[in-house]
Amino acid sequence: MEISLAGRTALVTGGSKGLGLAVATQFAASGADVAILARRPGALAEAKEEIARTAKGRVAAFPCDVSRPADIGRAHEAVMAEFGRVDILVNNAGTSRHGPFEEVTDEIWQEDLDLKLFAAIRLTRLVWPGMKEQRWGRVINVLNTGAKAPAAGGAPTAVSRAAGMALTKILAGEGAPYNVLVNALLVGIIVSEQWERRHANEGSNTSFAEFVARMGESVPLKRMGKAEEFANLACFLASDAASYVTGTAINVDGGRSPVV
Repeated sequence: MEISLAGRTALVTGGSKGLGLAVATQFAASGADVAILARRPGALAEAKEEIARTAKGRVAAFPCDVSRPADIGRAHEAVMAEFGRVDILVNNAGTSRHGPFEEVTDEIWQEDLDLKLFAAIRLTRLVWPGMKEQRWGRVINVLNTGAKAPAAGGAPTAVSRAAGMALTKILAGEGAPYNVLVNALLVGIIVSEQWERRHANEGSNTSFAEFVARMGESVPLKRMGKAEEFANLACFLASDAASYVTGTAINVDGGRSPVV
C-alpha cells in the first residue's frame, strides 16, 4: 500500500526536532505541503532545509511558542497566508515534565497545561471550521503512554496527556459527521533529542548507543523505537487509507505499556 498525501496541507507543531521533524519529513515526502512550528528560528531553518531534501511539496517554517495564545494566532495567520488551508494538524509540541506531586507548583501545572493541552485546543479550534467546511480533515494528538497508565511521580505530564486523550475522543465524535478524523498516538520510549539530553544529564561514561541499548531492555521488543517508525503510523492516519479510523489512542511503544 502506497501512502499519498498529495494535495494536502499539514501543520506540525514541535516540528524542528525529534518526532515532529520525522513526521513533517514523512508527510512532505508523501506529497503534502508542510508547515512546521517551533520556538527556535535557527532550529526551524535547519529543519526546513532537511525536510526539503526529500519533499514533493512546499515546506514552510514559522517561529511560534504554542504555549502563548498570541503566538498561535499569528502562526495560524501566516500558515493560511502561505497555503490557504490546513487539512492535517499534528499537535506534537511538548516536553516530559514530572516529579513528586508535592513538588509540582501551580506555576508548573499551568505551564504544562498551556504547552500540552491548551495549545492543542487553541490550534484545533482555529483549523476546525475549515476542515468541517471542506468535509475532510485529520487531527493527530501526540501524547504518551502515561495518558493511559500514569505512574507515581508522573505529574504533571500524565495528567495533561490524559486530558489530551479525552479531548481526542470528544473531537472525534464531533468531527465524524464531517469526515474530520481525530486520533492520538501515545509515545513509549523512542530515540529523540529528549533521550539525548537525558543521557547527557546522567553524566555517565557510557556512549549514547550503549544508553539506548540499556533503555531498550525494558521494552518487549528489546529496543527503543525509531522516530521514523512513529512517523510511518502518523502518515497512515493522515491519509485516506485510514478513512475508518477515528477516536482511538494508539500506543507506539513496542508493547511496553501495561494498558492496550
